[in-house]
Amino acid sequence: MGERLRLLVREFGPVLGVGRRALHRHPIWTDGTAEGRGTGVVVVPGFGGADASTAVLRRWLTGRGYTAVGAGLGLNLGCTADLVHRLERRVADLARATGRPVVLVGHSRGGWIGRLVAVRRPDLVAGVVMMGSPVLDPLDARGVALAVLRVLLGLSRIGVQGVLDHGCLHGTCRAATEAGLAAPLRTPALAVYSRDDGVVGWRSCRDPEAEWVEVHSSHTGMGTDPELYAALAPHLAAWAGGHGVVAETRDRDPAG
Repeated sequence: MGERLRLLVREFGPVLGVGRRALHRHPIWTDGTAEGRGTGVVVVPGFGGADASTAVLRRWLTGRGYTAVGAGLGLNLGCTADLVHRLERRVADLARATGRPVVLVGHSRGGWIGRLVAVRRPDLVAGVVMMGSPVLDPLDARGVALAVLRVLLGLSRIGVQGVLDHGCLHGTCRAATEAGLAAPLRTPALAVYSRDDGVVGWRSCRDPEAEWVEVHSSHTGMGTDPELYAALAPHLAAWAGGHGVVAETRDRDPAG
């Protein structure tokens, strides 16, 4: 098997379910711990992904006593500012429903969108997890992802809407995103990265505002990696145990 084909299999195998059986046999899945105490968790898929891609992670969280929901964004495509505003509303709704701040867990682009929400609304966020999220350079793509990114950038330049909006690549939207990704966090954060990541550069995932955890999975394999789940468990449990009560709030203006 050639090196390129091996990397393709490693990155896209998990999309077809590779790794789930091993996860389901692992103690981190079967130990029956239920420390979530109803804490809300919003799980955000990566670029181009839908909530279905996070079903395994949400099932594990639910089994541990968390109130885990998808991000409700449809496909993670399009304008960053719009996605951040919609995710903020999702977080606010879950915080009101559970009566306390929630945890944001995001994969790839989903992680840095979650970070932007945490910067805007630290009152609603108990902690944020960024899994393979290149917060230091959102366009730090590798391999096939780099080719896909070039295609999407080309489509954006010729006016195709809803993939990567022009405003998110230039001007005020890009400036706001960069400022939010560089801003100090007032909530606990965990940045998970892998040197075996074939989609994004692992160095770009090491957010200086977060605790770093290195795993050894592929980019797409993070969602079924027992090592990652074992790293998440104690952080989520600590955040679930340190919540206050959420005061009644209004959604902020998306330009705020």
